[in-house]
Amino acid sequence: MLTILVAFLGGVLTIVSPCILPVLPFVFARRAGSFRAHTLPLLASMAVAFTAVTSLAAVSGAWVVTLNEGARYAAMGLLALFGLALLLPSVGDWISRPLVTLGSRMVDARPGRPDASSLLPIGLGIGTGLLWAPCAGPILGLLLTGAALNGVNVQTSLLLLSFGCGAAAALAATLWLGRGMATALRRFLPVADGLRRLAGAAVLVGVAMTALGWNTTLLSRFSTPGTTRLEQQLVDRIRQAGSPAEPAATSGPLASLRDADEWINTPSLGAPDLDGKVVLVDFWTYSCINCLRTLPHLKAWAGKYKDAGLVVVGVHSPEFAFEKKASNVRNAVGDLGIRYPVALDSQFRIWRSFGNQSWPAFYLLDGRGRVRYEVAGEHDYERTEQAIRRLLSEAGHTFPGSGPVHPEARGVEAPPQLSTLYSGESYLGYAKATDFAPGATRANRDRDAAYMPATELGANQWTLAGPWRLESERAVTTGKSSRVIHRFRARDLHMVLGPSDDGQPVHIRVTLDGHPPLADHGSDINAQGEGIIDRQKLYQLIRQAAPDKDRIFEIEFLEPGAEAYAFTFG
Repeated sequence: MLTILVAFLGGVLTIVSPCILPVLPFVFARRAGSFRAHTLPLLASMAVAFTAVTSLAAVSGAWVVTLNEGARYAAMGLLALFGLALLLPSVGDWISRPLVTLGSRMVDARPGRPDASSLLPIGLGIGTGLLWAPCAGPILGLLLTGAALNGVNVQTSLLLLSFGCGAAAALAATLWLGRGMATALRRFLPVADGLRRLAGAAVLVGVAMTALGWNTTLLSRFSTPGTTRLEQQLVDRIRQAGSPAEPAATSGPLASLRDADEWINTPSLGAPDLDGKVVLVDFWTYSCINCLRTLPHLKAWAGKYKDAGLVVVGVHSPEFAFEKKASNVRNAVGDLGIRYPVALDSQFRIWRSFGNQSWPAFYLLDGRGRVRYEVAGEHDYERTEQAIRRLLSEAGHTFPGSGPVHPEARGVEAPPQLSTLYSGESYLGYAKATDFAPGATRANRDRDAAYMPATELGANQWTLAGPWRLESERAVTTGKSSRVIHRFRARDLHMVLGPSDDGQPVHIRVTLDGHPPLADHGSDINAQGEGIIDRQKLYQLIRQAAPDKDRIFEIEFLEPGAEAYAFTFG
């Protein structure tokens, strides 16, 4: 109910939109008759026409989104269109021209025409609704985008109708107060026009940041498409799914759990099973170092607050093709000591339902299935735990009174040493490869080639030596003694590696600056740098005691068929 009231208030606020104010004198000029005979039909037909047009936009958006898995790009395109319409009046005019033309024709009726007098208020209301819809502002734009991503349902229709009724109520108030109010509202035009352009620029900046994959926290701060703080608060309210009368079992992002490919550590879970529970959803993938480093906290929270009503659900959405294999994920879950439920989301259905954009990402939902807190990345653990305790308290649950957890983390799960971390993630597959130094041999896509390494490497560059085949998401050794050389600066160096396609293990030898790593070896090799690649996963190869300079890392694969996917650091 609160969400519908907020949408209604958003509709009321459209009365000060720069492209709506000029419509008001036009409506006043055609005002005639009593409230029951003229004003009420006008307002009702306006709300219906407005809702019909916006619902059509939402249906069309949802249809477009379901055509492919690039749903967020469709949403970004829609947002960009709204941004251009706000920023450039000419674009807004072009977008709204068909509706404006139709609306103008309908309101151009004359009472003197046969049988027109009784239909004039309805025609005027429909025309006004058509004129109103294209320029109702950023709140409606975000509402339509959300409908396109989440699908049109009863709640979406009620929100759009409530928004339309709010706009009609604002017009009713304007009609009641008369022409004087319209004149007063025109004083807001210079300021409102500037805010409109500022909002359009903000939307476009936000779309660009999302398309480039920039930090989602920064995006949330600077991509605000509303014109005022009040508008943004209304947008946040509208985005909170669910209503008090509707249980989490039938709506909201938790409903997408039924789309999981498979479950680990539990029978199949659905939203009805979680009704009344506080749920922490973690999007992760098992070869992602950032995801692995969040596991100590997730496991600690799952244990500490389980009896208090918290359910932690890991949603495994794969980055690499081998992470789509259920057997690989089951092995990883067992090796990592994960005991809470894990949903396999290999088709990214749950990912899209939450509108997620990164690994890892936490979503905390209350007992009615509403997202109340979210964070992307491996940080803000104390704030996340405070949010867990707050929602448990709101739900009437009791929980341990001790302070925040401080889990012990070892191996790949240990937090990074940010003060010495100067190297970033690098992929070896040509689709995402960065910082590759080809040496005397240029990269050959999907072909076997013998590579001569670069004689010198710049900071964070890597090169190949020996027989390799570069594929889209991996590099595969095609002979003995294939090597990868990387100049890095960080405490930890990891690689995502796999054995040959037939499952045969591959032996490796690692050196640092041409020597065995000794005390600086990682958990997956010994002090002499020797190790075995026997499954597809992330391997910790280096952990330095004093990471104070650039080092030259080299890994040699002693048998053919090894798969190399990525470097990560910590």
